[in-house]
Amino acid sequence: MTDYRSVKYKVPTLNLDGTTEASPVEGEMWYDSGKFYLGTSQSFAGVWSSGGNLATARYILAGGGTQTAGLCMGGDTGSVSAVTEEYDGSTWSGGGNLATARAELAGAGTQSAGLCMGGTTVAWSTAHVSNVTEEYDGSAWSSGGNLGTARKSLGGAGTQAAGLCMGGHDATSANVTEEYNGTSWSAGGNLAAKRWYTVGCGTQSAGLCMGGSTGVITNVTEEYDGTSWSSGGNLATARYSLAGCGTQSAGLCMGGTTGSDSNVTEEYDGTSWSSGGNLATARAYLAGAGTQSAGLCMGGYGPSAVTEEYTHPGSYDELFTASQGL
Repeated sequence: MTDYRSVKYKVPTLNLDGTTEASPVEGEMWYDSGKFYLGTSQSFAGVWSSGGNLATARYILAGGGTQTAGLCMGGDTGSVSAVTEEYDGSTWSGGGNLATARAELAGAGTQSAGLCMGGTTVAWSTAHVSNVTEEYDGSAWSSGGNLGTARKSLGGAGTQAAGLCMGGHDATSANVTEEYNGTSWSAGGNLAAKRWYTVGCGTQSAGLCMGGSTGVITNVTEEYDGTSWSSGGNLATARYSLAGCGTQSAGLCMGGTTGSDSNVTEEYDGTSWSSGGNLATARAYLAGAGTQSAGLCMGGYGPSAVTEEYTHPGSYDELFTASQGL
């Protein structure tokens, strides 16, 4: 008769501290630190891994698209840039240049239907802020409708046909929100807090804006319903010049500065922020794209060519501890 205590089971190991020894699969059992887990519902923070470097190192750039079909445009290389690059999940390649070279601009949309708006034609200058909007078709940029309020260091979200931008800086800080219909911008509900070097994500009817500066570094998060902004859960780490991606109910933000470059990543569940896996390279003035479970960030102050990709190890229910026995 079989003695079941003598039967040896091979249970894969999952390191929930941010490294994995195997790829989690729903329905399988996993072991970590004296406990067994089943792949179902308990979430753990994601981790960043190295992606392919940008061909053109830069900062104060804009991003859009997904982790496997990313887009970045503009920025500063030492001078204001018109360069666009496209990501295929491994490497960046050249796309069509912006018609108007700009830095401190905002981006939205996809690799084949991108959107960028605002910025400055002279880096760091409030005397050269731009109202220019451009639309990308996967090969070339064309003129879109101008912003109602020219500004730089604003946040962007949404799609080419339903864009959203918020905050920024012209001669003073701005709380202005504008909505794009694929042709022209119209006024939306103002942010409660005027701020710049903020970041946005989500959609025109379910937007998210987080961090930035009001003259002091802020942890404020606001949620947009297509008409007005309301308070969301504060960031755990106040930062500006950060990057973001995802949705209002599954947001992601990374990097920025607290006074020094940050590697902090936070995940939003529609109510509150929680800690995510740290960036390998702490940096500010970077760009983001993708989703909470498949994020992308690129560039940053230096200028930097670094690209990182964010993935989740999976979701698990704790079953029992090793001391309880099988």
